[in-house]
Amino acid sequence: MSGAPVSLEGRPGRGYPVDLRKEAREWPRKRGGSPVPEAFHHLVIDRTLERRDRNWVYEAVRRIEADYCRSSDTHLIKLDLPCLADVDLYLKDESTHPSGSLKHRLARSLFLYGLCNGWIKKDTPIIEASSGSTAISEAYFARLLGLPFIAVVPETTSEEKIAQIEFFGGECRRVPAKAIYDEAAGLADRLKGHYADQFTFAERVTDWRGSNNIAESMFSQMGRERYPTPSWVVVSAGTGGTSSTIGRYIRYRPELFMIARLCVVDPENSVFFDYFQSGDAGLTLERGSRIEGIGRPRVEPSFLPDVIDRMMQVPDVASLATLWWLEGVLGRKCGGSTGTNLYGALQIAAEMIRDDEAGSIVTLICDPGERYLDSYYDRGWLDAQGLDIGPHVERLQRFAATGCFDED
Repeated sequence: MSGAPVSLEGRPGRGYPVDLRKEAREWPRKRGGSPVPEAFHHLVIDRTLERRDRNWVYEAVRRIEADYCRSSDTHLIKLDLPCLADVDLYLKDESTHPSGSLKHRLARSLFLYGLCNGWIKKDTPIIEASSGSTAISEAYFARLLGLPFIAVVPETTSEEKIAQIEFFGGECRRVPAKAIYDEAAGLADRLKGHYADQFTFAERVTDWRGSNNIAESMFSQMGRERYPTPSWVVVSAGTGGTSSTIGRYIRYRPELFMIARLCVVDPENSVFFDYFQSGDAGLTLERGSRIEGIGRPRVEPSFLPDVIDRMMQVPDVASLATLWWLEGVLGRKCGGSTGTNLYGALQIAAEMIRDDEAGSIVTLICDPGERYLDSYYDRGWLDAQGLDIGPHVERLQRFAATGCFDED
C-alpha cells in the first residue's frame, strides 16, 4: 500500500482531523438507532504528519547537517606581542563561518531546535528579534530551507548588516531597541510563523556537553599548545548563549574545571554586569548598547551568571580603540564585540604578567569589521559619539611593548 495518507468518509485517516465525539453523537441517527461501537469509546487524536511534510522535515535537517559537514572548524589565531613571554593569547576566528559570524552556530542550533520540536514546517515564516548578526545567520539558513525570514532589528542597526540580511533573502523591520521583542512575537502570531527567540533559547538549543560546540572546539584546538588548558576564556554576552555553553562545558570536564576560568566582558548601556553584582533580574535600561551584538537593556533568560567566574565592564571607547589597534597587529578589521573581548583579555594578560603567572588566554573574533565601516571605522561617527580613541590606542601600544597598562 502507498505511504500516502488515506481518508475514507466517516473514518479517521492519517493527517485528516476527524471529530470523533461528533461521530459518536450522530452514530445512532445515521445508523437507525444502532448502539455506538466500542471503538468510539476510546477517543484518538492523530496528528501524524503527512508523508510530504515528513519528507520536508527530513530534507531540512539533512540540508543543515550537510552544510555543517561542508564547513571546516574556525581557526585559532595566536596573537604574538613582545610583552607576552609566558602568556599565550589566542583569538578563535568565528568570522569565517559561511554567514560571517559567531552567530552562525546559534542560528544552526535554533533551526534544528525548531524543526525537531515540530515548530518549523514547510513554508513557516521565521521571525527573529536581533541586533543584526544573528539575523544574518538565520537568513542564511532560512534561504537554505526555502523559508521566508523577517528580522525585527533596532533602528540603529548598521546599513551593512541590513544589506547582508537582505542579501540572504530576509526582510528587515526597524523599531526602537526596546520594542524588538514584542514586535517579533506579535509578528509571528499575526503571520502564524515561528518566533525563533534567540534570547530565550540560546542557552538550551546547543548541547553544552559536546557535539562540537564552540567550547569543545576551542579546547580541542588548544590540545598541542604550550599551555593547552587556558587559564582564562574571555567572551562577551548578547543572548548569554556562548558564555552559558562554555561555562557549563568547563564544569562538565573536571580536568578543565580545576584550571580554566570564564570571564564575561560587558559594554556600556548593558545590565549584565549589574545583574551579576546584584542578582536583580528586573534590571532594565532605556538605552541599548553601542557595541552591536552584545550588551542588553534587560536581563535575558539565556544569561546564566552562576557559570561565570568574573565579569568586567569595558568602556566603549576602549573597545573601539582596541579594534583600531588590532588592525595594525592582524592586518584586518574586526567587529565591535571583538574589541570588547580582546580588551578584557589584555587586562587579564597584564594581571598574569604582573603576578608572574604563566598560562594561556582564549577569546573570540565574533564578526568582520566590514560590517561597521560607517560607524566604528569612521572618524566622523566616532567624533559625533564623543569617542576619542587616540589616547587609548597609544595605551595599548605601550602595553604591547611593556606588558603593563598605565595604572599598573
